[in-house]
Amino acid sequence: MASGMLPQHEGLRATTRLGFLATTGENAQTWEWLVLIGAGMTAAVASTFLDFNLRIPGHAILQVVVPIAAGLAIVPRRNAGTFMGLTALITKLGLRLSGFGGDGLSLGAMTSLTATGPLLDWTLRRNQGGWLLYLNFALAGLMSNLLALFVRGAAKLTGFEHASGRPLAAWLAQASVTYVVCGLLAGLVSGMLWFYGTKRHQSAMPREAP
Repeated sequence: MASGMLPQHEGLRATTRLGFLATTGENAQTWEWLVLIGAGMTAAVASTFLDFNLRIPGHAILQVVVPIAAGLAIVPRRNAGTFMGLTALITKLGLRLSGFGGDGLSLGAMTSLTATGPLLDWTLRRNQGGWLLYLNFALAGLMSNLLALFVRGAAKLTGFEHASGRPLAAWLAQASVTYVVCGLLAGLVSGMLWFYGTKRHQSAMPREAP
């Protein structure tokens, strides 16, 4: 792929906890593309097979945003989230065509899986560190889960998906709260896990690309 699709993101590069892995070159390296592909695939596999069995609507966002945020921490470049989201969607569809996934392949899960990366790209587009960094992660998680809530609610309303044995009104009353809380917390936790709230000194900055 053209390296120009992934220009540097100085704000993310200055705040990532994995800066020792990142490069400063203008051109994305082959290994960076592979990392992003791996992160997108990991998010798809986690959302399909990893089940915390919490019985809390909307908690699955954590399985998506953590690996996507990790990809951004290792490859802090613009549009990286969108590329991971596309990779995750292709992987998810491949799993579905292969007969894997079960409930993990709901429209809500597909929505948050695909949308989280692009939303992180958008909320972090002007990131310069500070408390706004974590706020932007939380905002991306919230918007992703709200999209998933809308899509899954519409699918249940039209009968495309079953309401998991619960009346739609009862599910929606709980989900309208838990999707919001889970989205905010998942975004915030992933941001705090992989990024500093302040910029690093030059001595801690990433290495130059060859």
